[in-house]
Amino acid sequence: MTLTTQLTRRNFLGGTIAGTALIALHPYSARAAANQAHLRIMETTDLHVHVFPYDYYSDRPVDTVGLSRTAAYIEQIRAEATNSMLLDNGDFLQGNPMGDYIAYERGMKEGDLHPIIAAMNAVGFDASTLGNHEFNYGLDFLMKSLAGADFPVISANVVKEMGANPRADTTLLPPYVILDREITDGAGEKHSIKVGLIGFVPPQIMTWDRRHLEGNVNARDILETARAYVPEMKEKGADIIIALSHSGIGTAEDKEGLENASVPLAAIDGIDALMTGHSHLVFPSPTYADYAAVDAEKGLIHGKPAVMGGFWGSDLGVIDLMLEREGGEWRVVTTACETRKIAQRNEDRSVTALVEDVPAVIAAAQKDHDETLAYVRRAVGKTEAPLHSYFALVADDPSVQIVSNAQMWYMAEMMKGTEYEGLPLLSAAAPFKAGGRGGPEYYTDVAPGAIAIKNVADLYLYPNTIRAVRINGAQLKGWLERSAGMFNQVEAGTKDAILLNPDFPSYNFDVIDGVTYQIDLSQPSRFDAKGGPLNPEASRIVNLAIDGAPVTDDMEFIVATNNYRAGGGGDFPGADGSTVIFEGPDTNRDIIVRYIVDNGTVNPKADFNWSFAPLDGATVLFDTGPAAQSHLSELEGLTIDEAGAGDDGFSRFRITL
Repeated sequence: MTLTTQLTRRNFLGGTIAGTALIALHPYSARAAANQAHLRIMETTDLHVHVFPYDYYSDRPVDTVGLSRTAAYIEQIRAEATNSMLLDNGDFLQGNPMGDYIAYERGMKEGDLHPIIAAMNAVGFDASTLGNHEFNYGLDFLMKSLAGADFPVISANVVKEMGANPRADTTLLPPYVILDREITDGAGEKHSIKVGLIGFVPPQIMTWDRRHLEGNVNARDILETARAYVPEMKEKGADIIIALSHSGIGTAEDKEGLENASVPLAAIDGIDALMTGHSHLVFPSPTYADYAAVDAEKGLIHGKPAVMGGFWGSDLGVIDLMLEREGGEWRVVTTACETRKIAQRNEDRSVTALVEDVPAVIAAAQKDHDETLAYVRRAVGKTEAPLHSYFALVADDPSVQIVSNAQMWYMAEMMKGTEYEGLPLLSAAAPFKAGGRGGPEYYTDVAPGAIAIKNVADLYLYPNTIRAVRINGAQLKGWLERSAGMFNQVEAGTKDAILLNPDFPSYNFDVIDGVTYQIDLSQPSRFDAKGGPLNPEASRIVNLAIDGAPVTDDMEFIVATNNYRAGGGGDFPGADGSTVIFEGPDTNRDIIVRYIVDNGTVNPKADFNWSFAPLDGATVLFDTGPAAQSHLSELEGLTIDEAGAGDDGFSRFRITL
């Protein structure tokens, strides 16, 4: 199944904005010879419905996100080049309250236009691929949303009917597209060119969205699929092939089932350039300086140009290709890669916008934006305690506590009258907004008083659904050992060691309520940041107890969690899909809303059921948002002091262990 389009699009040619004559051509365009042509390929990735420069959780404008801002660079770059294309690398349909409002409140009927699709149409994309979050709301919602796109959407490894090999598959969407275009060379002559685009998504979608996908589609390995289709694309006349890899930059090892497969993907013969994403990072950048087969300065993977344009519209990825025509065929002779940020963070922690909104993009989603604001401002109850996540990675925390309380409340009712009713009920929850790559403002912060839907959405970012698993005491300890990989090892007597492992995402730091425990930082982590075995005999979790009695390996527990974790997301002991005993239809977020409505007023003060084990003479440093200073008095059993400014606008604190 293939798709070939014959289009003459405004966005393939330069000179598309007012004042183009004042914008200097890129050196490739200026210096191209008669048999050469400069092609600029732009990438957005992981937009997650961020059309507006607006934070719906804090209900205020921001300068660090928004396709409306990224679009300003797109117009500029089109004007700088003789030829250009704009591609999206997936994860556009879910990720903020506007996405949830459309999916859960307004819905999608035949003929409706999703606001992110409307905005992408206004910008003028040439093509997109699917990301893993496109499946969060189900296949029916996905297909109705894609129906409004003025550009092809492709995905090679999501399969409705599996054949003997990928080329015999019936895919959900066209696996690739070959765009017939006209390209202008350095002498002003026009030539035809066939640009092949092929898209990939992590095969882990079958775990992450099992409830939507199982029995409806399957996912093939990325590398297996690429090796099948790239030669076919060449056979069909593709002059150049660009991989839209909604997959991060990870190991160079060529093995089956990789989530982050972009490095071995780049090694496949016939692929000329890669758009990467999924990791919410930027490439080229020093982040990838030590990765095998990666040139983090020039933006090359296995010698081929690649970019990753951040997330939420924060950056635009740009690949410049100098093409040369020889024997009737085009080949890549020189490349350059860059990203352009829409805002910069200053030394005083302020943010300066580097571009302004493009009005046409704002207009495309204005009505949906206004309706979303009304939706998120709707109050559902009150809280007596502040809900913030500034210390969620170093102490028991109210923003995690309320999630656990709601899950326990719900699951206790669901277990009544079942064979599991007498088993101890626990709840696992993790902080989603805890700084990190999201920046020093990326924290939950809700003052005592009214709680609106925007606050609940802020507490629980993802549309996960409730699950319960049955595990034993050994698996419970392993689950907590996996979570404890959040921390670096610290020796007794060490001063000001860095506490947090920067490669460990906060959403994998599960706190389990219903038991008490301590984390011994003097011990090595049992697992690596991805959940793989690191020190199998290591034991960081100490004094694990329930109702004051030690937890033994043969004890049995019911743990309330979400579909992502219960189905194997994060590779936690006891959570691989085989231990699920309850699958609820309700989202965890809706359960929190119902819990608040049912109680009217909640007081989710942290119960401090976990802490760090004492470590003689040791101190550690961790960074959090500057607003954390006003919440220091709420911490119990933690000796913590301010330690100056951290990097990139964060504040630094010192903990005495």
